[in-house]
Amino acid sequence: MPTIPLSTVGLEYGYLPQQGLFPPLDLRCRAGEVTAILGTNGRGKTTLLHTLIGHLPPIAGTLHCTDPVGFVPQIFTPPFAYSVLDMVLMGRAARIRLFALPSAHDVAVARDALAQLGITDLADRDFNALSGGQRQLVLIARALASECRMLILDEPTAALDWQNQAHVLRLLQRLARTTDLSILLTTHDPAHALAIADRALLLMADRQFLYGSCDETITEENLSRLYGLPVREVSVEGYRTLVPLLNKEEAL
Repeated sequence: MPTIPLSTVGLEYGYLPQQGLFPPLDLRCRAGEVTAILGTNGRGKTTLLHTLIGHLPPIAGTLHCTDPVGFVPQIFTPPFAYSVLDMVLMGRAARIRLFALPSAHDVAVARDALAQLGITDLADRDFNALSGGQRQLVLIARALASECRMLILDEPTAALDWQNQAHVLRLLQRLARTTDLSILLTTHDPAHALAIADRALLLMADRQFLYGSCDETITEENLSRLYGLPVREVSVEGYRTLVPLLNKEEAL
């Protein structure tokens, strides 16, 4: 049986006491699996992530983490100019004593994280001078350098072109499969969930949620309800995906 680095029982989350955004949530993030969270803007996806990583206290229920959690924000702009290696070393902060310098081991772990993502050649580059796709890979490397077993990402492909989206998604899927990492990410694209996720959590407009395997949750009916417009399933060269009918007027 796969381990479960992160789980919740009856979790209610939000900003106001006794006013959870959704009914109690039982979530199981298993090692080696990818979970995708989908929902419209303002539906509470980022609020849920901030609760899961401990930045916000739960309103009710319990949150259980058996392993360190790494977090990759959607946007990160450092206040100073840092090299890529220095950025990744920041992921070691919790393991470095106060006022101590990174050890040779810390540097080795950071360089190994860069190697896992195939970006060792960026180590001495200025982080702020990188492309959006390169920055995203560096932030993932920073999280991996913390030696986390649970990786949480807030819309990791939001600002990327199709080529970089595909690269990041393939990378996340490979990390889950080859390193037994548990990955939880938010996305606005159901195709991304179908491409790499094992499970999906849909945060619906009526303050309800659907949670289960992608085959059960990522359907025409559920996505039409989620986004408030017709969605149809198509198959392209044997790959299943779903597309919105943006110009079609149709009662849902």
